Amino acid sequence: MKARLAPMYFAETNERERREFQEQMDRLCATYSPVAEFLPPVEVGQPLPGEADAIVWPQLIFAAFRHNDDLRKYDLPMVVLTSKYSTVEMWDWEIITYLRDHGFTVFSPYSIEMGNTILRAMGVKRSLKSGAKFLMFQDSPGEGMQANIFKKFYWWEDESTRDMQKAFGLNLIYRSWKEVNESARKVSDDEAQRVCADWDVDTSLVGECYLRAVKLYVAIKAVIDEIGGVEGVGANCLNESFHCDTTPCLVWNMLFERDGIIWACEGDTLTLLSTYIIYRSIERPIMMTNLYPFLVGMAALAHERIDSFPDIDDPDNHALGVHCGYFGFVPRKFCSEWTLKPKVLAIVNDNAMMVDCRLPEGKVTLAKIYPGFKKLSIIKAEIESYVQYPGSDCLNGALIRYNDGHMVMDNLCSHHSLIITGDAAHQLRALARVFGWEVVEM
Repeated sequence: MKARLAPMYFAETNERERREFQEQMDRLCATYSPVAEFLPPVEVGQPLPGEADAIVWPQLIFAAFRHNDDLRKYDLPMVVLTSKYSTVEMWDWEIITYLRDHGFTVFSPYSIEMGNTILRAMGVKRSLKSGAKFLMFQDSPGEGMQANIFKKFYWWEDESTRDMQKAFGLNLIYRSWKEVNESARKVSDDEAQRVCADWDVDTSLVGECYLRAVKLYVAIKAVIDEIGGVEGVGANCLNESFHCDTTPCLVWNMLFERDGIIWACEGDTLTLLSTYIIYRSIERPIMMTNLYPFLVGMAALAHERIDSFPDIDDPDNHALGVHCGYFGFVPRKFCSEWTLKPKVLAIVNDNAMMVDCRLPEGKVTLAKIYPGFKKLSIIKAEIESYVQYPGSDCLNGALIRYNDGHMVMDNLCSHHSLIITGDAAHQLRALARVFGWEVVEM
């Protein structure tokens, strides 16, 4: 969904300025039409011609210092796009500062990337407010495998579901994980072969397990098509793994590839929301994994059946990224390596599969929306290498370095963390401002 922008101008403009305003509007429409819908321009003080997410300033003049009361009535954020390059004009910084000092939320994009990020985030906010649908398959959350761990998670709580829907306007829809797996078992081999005929997936390491995952895709896709308009999907796949002959990793990949549907593992609705908002806003490769900071010591290692962390310099500022035996699920379009392999974890079916994949080594950014939905964590980090522990639950994990491990331990809000390729901190800060979140940088 595109952001809806209301272009505004001042009555004090002269003929030359009115001509330049229209020229700038033409530039902005050409630059940002993929992410924004521009309403008809309106003079400051007049009613808006329709519902808008923000005011956009194609031009600012001295009159911006003289209309505080008129502007305050609109109760909208502002986006300043006044240069001939569809970004902020440096001569407008004093006006921007003045408006901010008077309580207005003003965005001043200094690049097309930043402009797109802000406008996409506004469009995402609009889509959520309009009742975006998120589908989660589960039956008895927290009561299944490793209940001593899973029953601790906030995303199972009615409070979490209620507050998430209230805060954003989205619609969380729950369906039975047991029933969708029963439907998957009824899908014939012939139908599964037909559905995956053009998937171009290497199945050499998983054999007949592959078709079980395809059948689950068919069953989940049928529910998605029945509901219509689903933006994100997930399942309580580990905690209730006894309902399933496989794991949904391949399903999530194909739904993202074919339909652009966002995914989440382990029924984690907070991760689903975080992934949806962040990916749709900044459009960088993204995934979720478990973070095991070295500072946690054996409390982390024992869960992965590892004897020790890698012997490295500066261990306090490192973590392992491991999930379901490997780095974690990532859509293959984001990866430098992506291979289907047999399952690793003892709690899933013997016919289950997992993706062994890698994001490119180098700069990454860790992020997550906090429970309570008022804060966003940002951690600048780096994937230094990948490490392997044969015979453990970490056959291939990421060695991740950040700046201050002790600060991370004090502020990390979940063992589930999103990893975004590159340094995305500047985009995430802008995204947080769109949603009115406090930023916690570590």
